[in-house]
Amino acid sequence: MWFAQGKVTADFMVDRLEELWKTFAPEDRPHTLVINADNGPENSSRRTQWMKRLTEFSDTHQIRIRLAYYPPYHSKYNPVERLWGVLENHWRGELLDSVEKTLGLARSMAYKGIHPVVRKVKKSYKAGVSLSKHAMRELEKRFDRKPDLESWFVTINPITKLG
Repeated sequence: MWFAQGKVTADFMVDRLEELWKTFAPEDRPHTLVINADNGPENSSRRTQWMKRLTEFSDTHQIRIRLAYYPPYHSKYNPVERLWGVLENHWRGELLDSVEKTLGLARSMAYKGIHPVVRKVKKSYKAGVSLSKHAMRELEKRFDRKPDLESWFVTINPITKLG
C-alpha cells in the first residue's frame, strides 16, 4: 500500500507498477498483465499520460496489458474499494492529523488476515502532465479497443524488440 503526500498521478501509478515489477523473479513475470481500474480521472483509458506510461511499460517489459474498467457505481465489485472500506472501519473515524499516525493505522489493519506493507512515497509528481492531441492520436494506433466498449476494455501490445 503506497501513500503519497501529493496528488496521485499517472506517473505515480506507473512508477509503483515499475517498483512492484522489480520484485518478481524474471521467470515469474506474466506475459499478460490485467489491470482492473475504476475509470477515475487519473487512470481513464482516455488519460493521455496514463496510456503513454503504460505503453512504455508494455514495450520495456515486453508484456501485453489489458485494461478492464469497472462501470460507474459498481465499486462493490472492486477489491480495492473493499480494502479501503476495511481501512476506514479500522480507522473508526480517528482524526488523521499526521503522516505517522495515518501510516501506522494503515500498517496495523488487516485484510483477510493479512497486514499490508505500507510505504510512503517521498517523490512529488507534477499534476496535469498530458500529451498533445497529435501525440495521443499516434499512440491510440497502438491500442486495441473492444468494439462498443472502447473506453472500458483496452489492450496494449508491446512492440517486439529486435535482436
